Amino acid sequence: MGDILHALPAVTALRAALQATQPACWLGWAVEPQWQQLLCAASAPQKVRGPQMPVVDVLHPVPAKLWARLPLAPSTLSGIREVRRALRAQQYDVCIDLQGAVRSAWIGRMAAPPRMIGEAHPREPLARWFFRERVETVGVHVVEQAREVVAAVLGNALPQHAAELPVDPDAEQWCDRWLAERGIERFAIVNPGAGWGAKRWPAERYAAVAVELAQKGFATVVNVGPGESKLAEAICASPQARAFSMSGSIGQLIACTRRAKLFLGGDTGPLHLAAALQVPVVGIYGPTDPARNGPFETRSRVLRHPDSRRDHSRKNEPEAGLLTITVEDVLDAAQQLLEGPSKSA
Repeated sequence: MGDILHALPAVTALRAALQATQPACWLGWAVEPQWQQLLCAASAPQKVRGPQMPVVDVLHPVPAKLWARLPLAPSTLSGIREVRRALRAQQYDVCIDLQGAVRSAWIGRMAAPPRMIGEAHPREPLARWFFRERVETVGVHVVEQAREVVAAVLGNALPQHAAELPVDPDAEQWCDRWLAERGIERFAIVNPGAGWGAKRWPAERYAAVAVELAQKGFATVVNVGPGESKLAEAICASPQARAFSMSGSIGQLIACTRRAKLFLGGDTGPLHLAAALQVPVVGIYGPTDPARNGPFETRSRVLRHPDSRRDHSRKNEPEAGLLTITVEDVLDAAQQLLEGPSKSA
């Protein structure tokens, strides 16, 4: 989820540039099926570019993680053949790999494009050998790096452009009903989960934040991902918190995030979604570097202890520096964002 959202501003800018100079061009995106709603609304009657699919013209669902779990299954082999056929049928002139992984680079090469572009120093070093054009990037943040790689298509720098996300009428209506049924007007979204335990600020601290937000007239909507129900229960347990657990589709999360006054959470996909929708963000960071992966181009306050170091070893326990961030620190950051228009990271 985060990788798609980090790539989306650059691809949206590319779409705008092509629309102005080469309107006949089309863009395709190879995407894991579970993340398609970041690019196309589930209720879209046809896959046609417009508000429900604003950036790309063609979606290629690629269940690469499933293939990795079942590499020798007949369904995997037939699925690979079908994806390769669909990619080559589009006769792409260029493939851009913005994930920088061997898997994504391999999928790009399946399209057999004349040009294959990627970062000179990708996340997985072996991926660079799939690229025919390697771009030396100087940006610190992954969004800036993506812009530099995508700019190689046109041969000049891309203009600044905010990400465009689908508008799903069904999800929008669902969100309005869901909020009205609970009497929610002003609210903050809290996302207590994370990709691994070292990035998770304790749920009981989020609960304390929710209690204080309720005193200020804000409800708390707790976004619940797979396997995170206990985290949500810990936050919603106190009646003083006025906190509500929400588990829905990606489209419903987009609709709900659009209406939020504030987002609080760690380095996760929902945080980057809030940033893409320009919702103010309190980022609570530990073993990942906010200079590279922090909220981008939105009003934000990022909290991180000076002794925290970048570490992707996926430990289960919260990182020590993360635990030094207090409830009062988060509330102070939230108050600053709710009161003032300034941007800081």
